[in-house]
Amino acid sequence: MGDRPKTVTAAIALFMTAGALAADAGPIHGNPLIEIPAGPFVFGRDDGPENERPRRVVEGQSFQINRTEITNRQYARFVEATGHRPAFYAGHPVLGLDDRPVVGVSWADADAYCRHYGLSLPSEEQYERAARGAAGKAFPWGSAAPDETRVNAGAEVCCSADARDGYPMTAPADAFASGASGEGVFNLVGNVWEWTKDVYAPYERSGEEAQSATGTFRVLRGGSWNSDPSHLTTTYRLAYDPDFRFSANGGFRCVRSEP
Repeated sequence: MGDRPKTVTAAIALFMTAGALAADAGPIHGNPLIEIPAGPFVFGRDDGPENERPRRVVEGQSFQINRTEITNRQYARFVEATGHRPAFYAGHPVLGLDDRPVVGVSWADADAYCRHYGLSLPSEEQYERAARGAAGKAFPWGSAAPDETRVNAGAEVCCSADARDGYPMTAPADAFASGASGEGVFNLVGNVWEWTKDVYAPYERSGEEAQSATGTFRVLRGGSWNSDPSHLTTTYRLAYDPDFRFSANGGFRCVRSEP
């Protein structure tokens, strides 16, 4: 038992080294792209909310995803280069800090950012594969319940901020390394909800039923700094108005997909 902390520390060090070796500097300064290999992976679940069903195995293509959420510093460079409107919370004393994930951006803002760098928003399948690995983990780090060492989250009852993890609102985008995914991607659960490119729809419906169920909402993934435990899983799906840009807990990251 006395050697266990050393073993765990060594394992973490090896994990972080492996993650670094799989990184590509990418076009966004300070936010490398992490390689997610091709292969089958578990998508969806049968023991959660109805809109997460069914659980099945999907044959995934390789892609690369930003190690962290896009930060205020990174988004400000885009605004300066393009003249795009600033994030709604730019300059906020906490939410607008340079190293925090940018919040107060619509789906179109996030999409424009990624496209400017030759990237795109992740699909739901890409986000879920990055977050839960090939075997379908409940959380990026494994099966243990979220705690203040792994995730920036809210109170036990939705949807109130909680500073037990050290942050009453957003945390730095590279915080909570112990909660990173197997490939070394940070904060895929907690900190801020993240836009995906997909229009919200049930996973498996056909014909007129599918068409009538598909609306104009886009899907957010990952939960945030004010999310309760029920929202902090790798499979939770939140349908959201793509035009709304006033959310203090919604951001994004980008991917590079194989042609």
